[in-house]
Amino acid sequence: MKVIVAGGGAAGMMAAVAAARRGAAVLLLERNEKLGKKVYITGKGRCNVTNACEAEDFLNQIVSNKKFMYSSFYHFDNQAVMAFFEETGCPLKVERGNRVFPVSDHSSDVIRALTKTLEKLNVDIRLHTRVTDLWLKEDGSIRGIVIEGGQKLPADRVILAGGGCSYSVTGSDGSMWKILEKYGHTVTEPKPALVPFTLKENYGKELQGLALKNVSLLVRDGKKKIFEGFGEMLFTHFGISGPLVLSASSFYAKKYYGKEIDCYLDLKPALTEEQLDKRILREFEEHQNKQFKNALDSLFPAKLTPVMVGLSGILPDKKVNEITREERKQLVSLIKNWKMTVTGTRGFAEAIVTQGGIAVKEVNPSTMESRMISGLYLAGEMLDIDALTGGYNIQLAWSTGYLAGDSCGESEN
Repeated sequence: MKVIVAGGGAAGMMAAVAAARRGAAVLLLERNEKLGKKVYITGKGRCNVTNACEAEDFLNQIVSNKKFMYSSFYHFDNQAVMAFFEETGCPLKVERGNRVFPVSDHSSDVIRALTKTLEKLNVDIRLHTRVTDLWLKEDGSIRGIVIEGGQKLPADRVILAGGGCSYSVTGSDGSMWKILEKYGHTVTEPKPALVPFTLKENYGKELQGLALKNVSLLVRDGKKKIFEGFGEMLFTHFGISGPLVLSASSFYAKKYYGKEIDCYLDLKPALTEEQLDKRILREFEEHQNKQFKNALDSLFPAKLTPVMVGLSGILPDKKVNEITREERKQLVSLIKNWKMTVTGTRGFAEAIVTQGGIAVKEVNPSTMESRMISGLYLAGEMLDIDALTGGYNIQLAWSTGYLAGDSCGESEN
């Protein structure tokens, strides 16, 4: 059985491993000068290999087409991924939020473990090779692929794992989608996901670089709730980012992409409005002769205080003992419901993943084989699947890649 895998990222490398383990002669093609270019930069260069949470919890983190992922996830789940890397010489550790990283904190060790495994399995790796077309038989089934320059490479089965549009510098430019569209596949509109928000309000100058922990974010379109979560966020020169915002962006991308919507930040989610009011009252009693602008040090980080003073509607130089009950209530409301206007996202250049891709109804979830072209298999970010941040997306790549490779390596009936 001759199998060609096009794309040397997470899904492609794992597909090649699985197919070779099943006895196939595998040729792995990569357009870049090395394998795993995108894997190398994930997790800020540490590579968040997967998430060690329970299977049900894991599946609940999938944003697009969760049911489609059942077969591939249970075929090669997060525990199997962890075992694979441990066995191939890349020891792992579990950190906060069940995120799994190499003990070394180097993504290069993840790529090295995969590369060594590919070499042991005698996978033929060809770099600087770009796929430009499929090569089909008269009946429309796979005969092989065409590479740049027009050369045709024969194969019994082909796995396409060319990625989406995020981090285009790594070679993920959506070109394989165009090939598949030509042969009747549907591409669900690609949108950037796990990506920072841009804001109408300009807090960049005052708040750029300010990180906030243990805050809540609510994103709404009118009365309709789009997302609500708790965690960390970061102010940037263009808007907001950080894990909480990245997760929110995936839900925004689903139905509201390009639309202006509101988000509400709760700076003190552990306190009710009544409890917060009592706390502020205590602060004010302690500093009753201070000016309002100088009486909030214990409530906010120094960088945030001038902005909150400005938004509160209370005169900065007003003595604390002169602040009315109504003004204090305004301050409480601001802290619990700081409203900002989301104008959009930063786009594919800064997106961690692509939302959208090949419509999953056109792919058999039990094998990853195309329902349109016999002998063609699809894996990874090319498919319309995505999840929240925390090691979930790369697991989708491992799972779909492994199942595709396993299915390709099987002997013909």
